[in-house]
Amino acid sequence: MEVKLHAARSLVGRLRGAAAVHDGAATAVAIAEIRHATKDDPDIRAPLADAGAVPFLAAQLTAPSAASEDAAAALLNISISARGQLMSAPGLLDALTAALRADEYCAAHHAAATVYSLLCVEANRPVVGARRPLLAALVSLLRAAPNTRATKDALKALFAVALYPPNRATLVGLGAVQALFALIMTDGRSGIMEDATAVVAQVAGCAESLDAFTRMSGLRILVDLVEQGGASTPRTRENAAAALLNLVVAGGERAVAEVIAVGGAEDAVRELAEDATASARGKAKAESLLRALECGGARRREHRLADFLNGLVQSDPYISSPASASTHG
Repeated sequence: MEVKLHAARSLVGRLRGAAAVHDGAATAVAIAEIRHATKDDPDIRAPLADAGAVPFLAAQLTAPSAASEDAAAALLNISISARGQLMSAPGLLDALTAALRADEYCAAHHAAATVYSLLCVEANRPVVGARRPLLAALVSLLRAAPNTRATKDALKALFAVALYPPNRATLVGLGAVQALFALIMTDGRSGIMEDATAVVAQVAGCAESLDAFTRMSGLRILVDLVEQGGASTPRTRENAAAALLNLVVAGGERAVAEVIAVGGAEDAVRELAEDATASARGKAKAESLLRALECGGARRREHRLADFLNGLVQSDPYISSPASASTHG
């Protein structure tokens, strides 16, 4: 590792020297060298972070330049092996936010992928979730990204953000629901549909999501996807069922009534629950959702439905607690 550390210090030294004299061409060359090193040699990533590369790379993202793409790619590579060093670097999240907002989509998708990489560490999710400008930039990337890679990277990052339940209401407030359903309705690529519905399923797990879903005719869209033949892939269909389940768990009695009011909802869910070709996960989600809808449709006593929904929360860690949804009961 001494050899790696020496090589890392040499690379960072060249970058530091070029930046000190404001030599843009030399700076770009030094950053390109670091990018290639982090791609070709995983063992040099952590030493580069230890040698102080991160602040210099991050600085290239705040003022877009020809080196921005290389800097963003290098940060992504380093994040795979040195997430702690990146998260502790002053100004890094602000720099990633700037890259997400930039017109350079290559830098933006590297930045989104870096955010996702950082969010693989559970402790980082509330920290990133507290950065509203960063989350807003990810949501905006869904609306603006003209290519599959940038869109998928933004979706992966938003999915990881939403794994921390308190972040879901923030995403709703930033317009994530509108952006996600617009993507679902206009982008027919199966990979995008699967990822978008996966994010929708996570965001659905908060009390604030019901009104946002209703405004976008989201319940109708999800029921259509659950119907046999309504989704292009089984995973998209199962994600739609998971979204409806999370919605009724978080939204309580009112959410159950809203789903029941969508024509054909119970039949579509029942078909999935009884579909022999569906995955065990998809069938389980559909069965739980169907029981919730049947409880609501039969107008059973409220405490019985509440007990059932609370039981679902305890058995599935990816469903947020309905406690905050009491105002909708």
